[in-house]
Order: sequence, then structure tokens, then C-alpha cells
Amino acid sequence: MKNIIIGTLAFLASCAAAQAQSWTGKASYYRGRGRMTCAHRSLPFGTHVRVTNRSNNRSAVLVVNDRGPFIDGRIIDVSTGAADVLGFRRAGLAPVTVETDVD
Repeated sequence: MKNIIIGTLAFLASCAAAQAQSWTGKASYYRGRGRMTCAHRSLPFGTHVRVTNRSNNRSAVLVVNDRGPFIDGRIIDVSTGAADVLGFRRAGLAPVTVETDVD
């Protein structure tokens, strides 16, 4: 899988969800509309992604249901429930890996 750091390379062709993709960067959280959901700038709604907190190796499979984040340096926003599972709600930000090839 490719590791792409946001802000350095352009990414995601229109068929990105059909291919396994992986990114590393920072995640933040928001008051999502579901327990295990996330916001991504360009992945199609309904895409399942595995988000892994690189600080503690916790991971969760989330469903894209919103757009964002809109802050430079962040690659994904996760719901508060997902931030709890990933163990970074108190910190607010975490270094993460995001993968679209979810089994």
C-alpha cells in the first residue's frame, strides 16, 4: 500500500475507492451523526476505512458520512465515539493511518 502525506502529493482519482489506498497524517474528532463514522474530503459516502492511531496501535473501521476536515495537516475527522475507541478524544488530535482496503 502507498503512504501519502496530505499536503505533499495530490491524491485520489475518481475511482480511488475501488483501489486500496493508505494515508498517514493527523486526525481530529467532531460530533458525528453516528457512533463509528468519519468525515473525509473526497472518499465516497459509505466507504469503509480502517483508522489506526499510531500512538497506541488502536484501530477502528469507520464509515464515511460527511465531508472534511477543512484544516491543513488533517486527513480525517472521526466521530466522538470513534475518538474514544481510538483513544485520543482527550488529546483532540492523533497521528493516524487511514486505509480503504477493509475486510
